[in-house]
Formats: sequence, structure tokens, C-alpha cells
Amino acid sequence: MTMSLEHSSHPSAELAAFAANLRHEDIPAAVLRRAEDLLLDCLGSILAGASARPVQAIERYARAMGPADGPSEVLITRRRTTPLFAAMVNAAAAHVVEQDDVHNGSVFHPAAVVFPPALAVAQALGSSGAELLTAAVAGYEIGIRVGEFLGRSHYKIFHTTGTAGTLAAAVAVGRLLRLTPEQMLHALGSAGTQAAGLWEFLRDAADSKQLHTAKAAADGITAAYLAKEGFTGARHILEGPQGMAAGMSTDADPSRLVDRLGTRWALAETSFKYHASCRHTHPAADALQLALRENGLSESDIERVVAHVHQGAIDVLGPVVNPATVHQSKFSMGTVLALIARQGRAGLAEFDAGLDDPGVADFRARVEMQLDPEVDAAYPRRWIGKVTVYTRDGRVFHARVDEPKGDPGNTLGRDEIEDKTLRLGQYAGAATEAELRGLIGAIWSLDGAPRVGDLLPR
Repeated sequence: MTMSLEHSSHPSAELAAFAANLRHEDIPAAVLRRAEDLLLDCLGSILAGASARPVQAIERYARAMGPADGPSEVLITRRRTTPLFAAMVNAAAAHVVEQDDVHNGSVFHPAAVVFPPALAVAQALGSSGAELLTAAVAGYEIGIRVGEFLGRSHYKIFHTTGTAGTLAAAVAVGRLLRLTPEQMLHALGSAGTQAAGLWEFLRDAADSKQLHTAKAAADGITAAYLAKEGFTGARHILEGPQGMAAGMSTDADPSRLVDRLGTRWALAETSFKYHASCRHTHPAADALQLALRENGLSESDIERVVAHVHQGAIDVLGPVVNPATVHQSKFSMGTVLALIARQGRAGLAEFDAGLDDPGVADFRARVEMQLDPEVDAAYPRRWIGKVTVYTRDGRVFHARVDEPKGDPGNTLGRDEIEDKTLRLGQYAGAATEAELRGLIGAIWSLDGAPRVGDLLPR
């Protein structure tokens, strides 16, 4: 794969050249199959988010501002519009039920900001399935590395999926537009200058998280299409003296940007989400499930639970003390562990029923997060789950999970991904089982499709 680019002695340019020159034949078959897995997983999350109030608000905005018809599919309503507005709505929906994928090392949710714009543009251009998958891989590879580059200090304040996600979206779309390396570099510059997303919304149970993914997808499309038209962007948007790292990070590591480009496939490191909650809750949730199962415990036995966590979990989950909405409750460690203890799982239905449940609130008050040096040192490359369970009769149990369910070493098989898609797609009535089975078949055969068409019947 050619990596040449004039004046390419800086990481932003190396990323641009890699993305512009990536070919389908460069990508290992196992990575392409995982890309299909991640796409189907994302589509399930989009459909599950169809009825969410913030998503419906963004869809009404898109109807007011965008054309009433077009080449690209708004999956939650079956209507069509331009790529920009279709991607905006689909990306908002992808991230609301907290079941979309996550890359541990970058603390980044790639699918929600890569697949919606890539799908919308592929439908508009008449791209092949292979071209769509190649574009998605490019978006994952660059977005993940940008997230890793920006580091833990960035994530403490900024929602990486909104920031790194804007560049990931631009790269995926730029690959479909067949941007040159130089044009791709300008697309990165225009994407980076628009990148945004702050965690403050969690304190107020605000709707901003859906805006983060919607805007990342739409702004990535804007950046790539402008670059195609000759619009220029900052050439050192990532590592420059007034670039993203300078303004958004205190521990940025430029070496992460070009880490084994073309040999290390970061997409394959991406995890599926098993519980319908913030990923920071998953390790402790798995550990509590283990403690209950191994020791024959039930909710009535438990006096209190200590979740031993990394600092990132405290930063994100700590502000959520008394959840006011179902979405905010997914960022409450106490709520998640209460659902695990009371219901055995923390799925969509359990969260819906648990918001106003006094028993959940009582258990939540008996959950504490403590910073654990071992867990914190391993994060973000490894997300270790550790809990200490204190029983009402004075016993103490410890449980540990080294790889949460859904991580690459403890991943979901295709049968589990299909089951998850069927469950999510029918959750809000967005699709029938028959439609979803048709969707599953379309994704499993996507690599050979000559053209990306509608995924759902109109």
C-alpha cells in the first residue's frame, strides 16, 4: 500500500495517506468479517433508538432543514433524504440505547460515527459493499488512533466519540469519495477544527450525547465533501502547536497516531456491548454477576457493594448521583449493579422499568465506587472488573473479571450478534423480525454486493 505524500513527515499526513490509499485487498478477511459484525451490531442500535425523544427531535430538525427526498436512508423512519441529514439522524439513534460498540484503548465508540455517514454516502454514490467496508475500516483505524493519541486527559473533559469521531467520519466518507492523500489531509483539518463534545451534559441529564454523534457524522461528511471541492484545512490539525492536542489534551502521544498502520488492525480490537449501559459500568457488572453466581447470592443477601474502578469511571459516572432519566441511569454504577442484583441483567427493558423502582434506588444507595490502583494502571488497554460484596450476615466476597463480555477475548459470536440485533430492532417497533432477518442476510453478503441499496423496505 502506497504511503507517499508530499511533505508527509508528520502524523496527520501519514494518516491521510493511509486512509486515501487503503484498498479492499489490503485488509485481512478476518477484519472485513469483523467489520460486517460491527455494522450489523450498529444497525440494531440505530433501530432500538428510533423512539427516543432526543432522536425524534433531531429527526424533526432534519425534516425541517433537509430535503424531503434523496438517495440516503433514514433507518428509523424509512424515509430518504440527503447523506448529511440521513447520517445525522442515524448517528443520533445509534448512540442512545448504549449498546453500540467501544474500543477500549481509545475509549471511543466508532460504529456510531463511522457507519451512519459511510452508509448514507455509499447509498448516494452507488458504492459497492466492498467499498463501504473499506471506507469503514479506514474510519475505524484513524478514529481509534486519534482517540488513543488524545489520551486520558482529553477523555476527562471531552467525549471522544464526538471529537475523534468527527475525523473518523471524514475519513470514511473521504475514502468513498476517493480523495487523494492531499485532499484527505485537508478533510482531516476541516474535521478537526469542528470536533467537539463535552461531558458536562451528564450532570443535567441533557440530550447532548445524541448531538455529539449526529454532528460528528454530519461534520465529517461536510469536511470530506469540501475537501473534494478543493477546500483546504489545517495540515497539522492533530499535532500542530494550535491543533487538537494543544487545545484538548495534556498527555497526547503522537506515536499512537501511526502505530503499526497497515499491520495492526485496531478495528479487530473493538468490543461489543453486552449490557445496555455506559461501558465503564460493564466490568463491575460482570464481576457482580460472577459473585452472585459463584456464591449463590441474591439481592436480599447483599448489604453493600464496592466497585473497584479506574479513574475514568469515576470521572464519567461520579456526577450521576440520582438519575432523572433512563439514559442518565445508564451512567449510574449503582443503578446498573442494582439491576444485575435484582433482575440478573441490565438490558433495555430492565432500565425502562428500573428508573422509578424504589428497590433499585435503595440498592443504588448501597453501591460505592473506589479507585483501584491495579484497575487504573491497566486502563484503558484493559478494563478489569473487581467488586467486593458485603452480605447482611457479615460475609465478604470478592470477584474479578479480567475481560468483560464482548471484549475481543470474550467476544460475541455471529449467532449472539444476530440475537442481539433481533432484540434491539424490535425493541421500539422499528422493524419486524422478518425485516431484521432480511437485514442480517444483507449484511452477511455485503462484501459481494455490487451496490449498497436500501437496507429496509420503505
